[in-house]
Amino acid sequence: MEDSQYILITVAGPDSPGITSMLMDTITASGDALADMGQAVTHGLLSLSILIEVKNRDADGNPVVLKEMLFKTSQKGLNLTFQPVQALKETTDSSEKYILNCVSTKRISAEFLRDVSRRLADHNINIVRIDNMEPGSFKVMEITTSIPDGLDFKSIKENLYTLSTEHSLDVAFLRDNVFRRSKRLIVFDMDSTLIQTEVIDEMADAHGVGEEVRAVTERAMNGELDFDESLELRVSKLKGLKVSQMQEILEGLPFTKGCEEFIRTVKSLGYRVAIISGGFSFFAEALKEKLGIDYAFANELEIVNGELTGRVEGQIVNAQQKAFLLKVLAQQEKISLDQVVAIGDGANDLPMLATAGLGIAYHAKDIVRKTAEQHMSHGPMTTILYFLGIPSSSII
Repeated sequence: MEDSQYILITVAGPDSPGITSMLMDTITASGDALADMGQAVTHGLLSLSILIEVKNRDADGNPVVLKEMLFKTSQKGLNLTFQPVQALKETTDSSEKYILNCVSTKRISAEFLRDVSRRLADHNINIVRIDNMEPGSFKVMEITTSIPDGLDFKSIKENLYTLSTEHSLDVAFLRDNVFRRSKRLIVFDMDSTLIQTEVIDEMADAHGVGEEVRAVTERAMNGELDFDESLELRVSKLKGLKVSQMQEILEGLPFTKGCEEFIRTVKSLGYRVAIISGGFSFFAEALKEKLGIDYAFANELEIVNGELTGRVEGQIVNAQQKAFLLKVLAQQEKISLDQVVAIGDGANDLPMLATAGLGIAYHAKDIVRKTAEQHMSHGPMTTILYFLGIPSSSII
């Protein structure tokens, strides 16, 4: 193919329906060819760039398309500029694309954008485009990036973790592939994730052994104790707790902010939802029914004559079992693990978070936030919808 002359045309001004159609009609009528284009609207103002392969010129050697475009854009109150571009060679951009989701509870600041763009540049990550995902506010952004070969993901993750903490907003760095917007199953931890407490601590308080059990719980959630042993130790201290007391605890459990709206929204969109908890089925099954959740897996407490015996029945749902059950559910639903989202807060959730296509440490312990691929520490649970490409207008 012979080299051709190209011109890059930029059109800017008030946006209105029909502008793109008008410009494409002009190019078609001129006999020229469209080589590339990009378009964005910011606060009602259009910015549109068109690369044209010029095939037809007038007697003076000027591209025929330019005169027509200048006339039609001026009629629309638009400003048109142009510049010649050297003949292009066909190239394929093989670099991977990643989306940096940024979600804030207040307006995103210039300071954050300065810092995050600097960090990306330090890692040789190029910003391809920036989109405001919530018109009318500036609280949710998607930054499309092109990453270099051999990117140090551990280092960029640490930098993004630091920025998230410094600027009090949530970020997620997600591969822009076919699975990013095709998640089908959401798996929740229960304690301190769906609800704002650790149920076993509430049970211990009701039984008068709260401080003793709470100290063991904290050490277990921080990964300092073997989960199975710690669970059996804590449950043994609950011997004699009445089922009627457990029912009172259940009725007073505080839901995490945004979790009910989150579940209603994803269910309305066809997602399946599960609880996989190291807590207890007495509570998990009740939440399953109340929230319309599809599956619930948790530990079974032995109950005799309306009281706890202080023993756990069956296999303990520990960290490894959580990850295994997630895989079983994916097989049951006939979906890829890449289509699974796992949300948890404790050290025993880490294998489950790592197994899922998208694992999110939600308002988690510090050790979990630093280890998990993604974390969310500032907004309500509905913030996670943005990571799934679901806008706030879909929340019910």
